[in-house]
Amino acid sequence: AMGGEAAVNARAQILAAIRLGVRRKGGDGAEEAARARLAGHARHLIPARASGSRRVLIDRFVDMATAVDATVARVPDMAAVPKALADYLAGENLPARVVMAPDGTLDAAPWAEAAPMLEIRRGAPQEADPVGVTSAAAGVAETGTLVMLSGPEHPSTLNFMPETHVVVLPAERIVGAYEDAWDRVRARADGGLLPRTVNHVTGPSRSGDIEQTMLLGAHGPRRLHVILVGDGGA
Repeated sequence: AMGGEAAVNARAQILAAIRLGVRRKGGDGAEEAARARLAGHARHLIPARASGSRRVLIDRFVDMATAVDATVARVPDMAAVPKALADYLAGENLPARVVMAPDGTLDAAPWAEAAPMLEIRRGAPQEADPVGVTSAAAGVAETGTLVMLSGPEHPSTLNFMPETHVVVLPAERIVGAYEDAWDRVRARADGGLLPRTVNHVTGPSRSGDIEQTMLLGAHGPRRLHVILVGDGGA
């Protein structure tokens, strides 16, 4: 019991020091205002290109993703995903060897039957893994952005370590605006808790730091390939 009291007192002291550091006093309503804002989820300005029918949003996602140097292959269902992945790897002269997220979404594909030559390891990537395969929580049409949630089914290192990142995205996960994507993140939260990390990925990694010359793969994957599954009910 004493240990618990000590921990509570230590926490109170730390919070008091933080308030002092930011010149904030307890009881000024700031905490209540923050809680109200979190509960209300007020929306920010949403651009016009984030609106449209399902078909329009899906097509816009493809257009915006390819505009930032991602590639997209559209397939009718999960049964077609293994061949689409194998074809992409062969077309890029990449080995038929991938590290894959232990994501239930990916389990729906008949990997062994449709791509028997593809070597798959589930889990987090190692430095030597050339290709990582994940799904994504959402695709944002306004910018062609993929939203990745960390967790046991999606190690965040898969987003950044392999030189090639392949994302299997069910088309029904495409939304118009970032605000819509955050709604989906909140809806998937377990017990009201958000994932530890939410990554927004727009195209392959790039940098123009050196002589203003754009270089792909500077800080992460140099290839981003999206296998878009279905028509999302469009």
